[in-house]
Amino acid sequence: MSTRTLPLLFINLGGEMLYILDQRLRAQNIPADKAKKVMNDIISTMFNKKFLEELFKPQELYSKKALRTVFDRLAHASIMRLNQASMDKLYDLMTMAFKYQVLLCTRPKDILLVSFNHMDAIKEFVKDSPSILSQVDETFRQLIEMYTPLLSGEFQLIRQTLLIFFQDMHIRVSIFLKDKVQNSNGRFVLPTSGPVPYGTQIPGLIRIFSCTGEEVNRLQFTNGGNYTSALREGSFEIFGDRVTKLGTNMYSVCRPVETHMSGTSKNSAQHPKVSTAPNPLAKEELNLLARLMGGLEIHKAGNSDSGFRVNLFNTDEEEEEALSLRPDELCYGVISIQATKDQQANAELSKIMEEFSESGDQCPSSSSKGDDLLAMMDGL
Repeated sequence: MSTRTLPLLFINLGGEMLYILDQRLRAQNIPADKAKKVMNDIISTMFNKKFLEELFKPQELYSKKALRTVFDRLAHASIMRLNQASMDKLYDLMTMAFKYQVLLCTRPKDILLVSFNHMDAIKEFVKDSPSILSQVDETFRQLIEMYTPLLSGEFQLIRQTLLIFFQDMHIRVSIFLKDKVQNSNGRFVLPTSGPVPYGTQIPGLIRIFSCTGEEVNRLQFTNGGNYTSALREGSFEIFGDRVTKLGTNMYSVCRPVETHMSGTSKNSAQHPKVSTAPNPLAKEELNLLARLMGGLEIHKAGNSDSGFRVNLFNTDEEEEEALSLRPDELCYGVISIQATKDQQANAELSKIMEEFSESGDQCPSSSSKGDDLLAMMDGL
């Protein structure tokens, strides 16, 4: 398992989330100023300096439920609200889109180009907000500095780590089904044609060498596909042509997007079962999330803010039906606990929360984040 996977996972899923929210805000005719505020608030929170410092530290991937908690918090970093059914659908679309992109990366290093496509799009969303744009550019430079020197084997390990993370997710998505790149069981159809990875040759030739390294024979075979040579290598600089379209906005052409259960019965769960067995790493994971989510502030609408709800379904009735069919294991219970006791029992966590309380210039109400986080995580 690679300890460098988390930043790429977060940025690519975050990019897909922004694509989907942008499409839904336009589809629901949300006023431009409110839509822009939502995108700016989420991106600003997503690229918070203290948050990214924790994100870029070498660390193992944590559970799907923990990652979902981070994105729940991130999606509500502005005046927009999603109910649980819409949040489920948003997360399903995000994860399945990135899973498909990872599968199509025939060269493991192409995952970085996919990430750069997402970063390019995020920069476009905030091009009129210089302060947020500078946050995104700084993260872009960190990505280049951390990942471009890596060897092919390290990128292969990152790709395998991502595929292991996604392996039990088989949500059917209407766009993929219509384009015939996903089967009815939720599994993707990989192409047997198109350009080969950059730096490789079209399959069909076997060359045989002697023990002295001299070529002694050639054999040709039918490769069973319609392959072409790679055009050129995509740019790994902060500006440039990425060549690949993976990671670009597939919702730019407006068309309805639905998710479907992969089972035959509506009562069958569309999500993998979440184990209820005690997790020996739960304490460490909680401490990690406390550090990671310190900068994620749930926006509380004041008198000057008019909050609104975004529905990822076509109608409210569809959303209510999806909510009624929601598996019990996805219901995140939130109960009140004495967070001060936990702070006293865990000096490290208390110190971290105290540090966030002192950074009031960025997050005025950060003193309550530990309480919010512990309440959210108590049900995990």
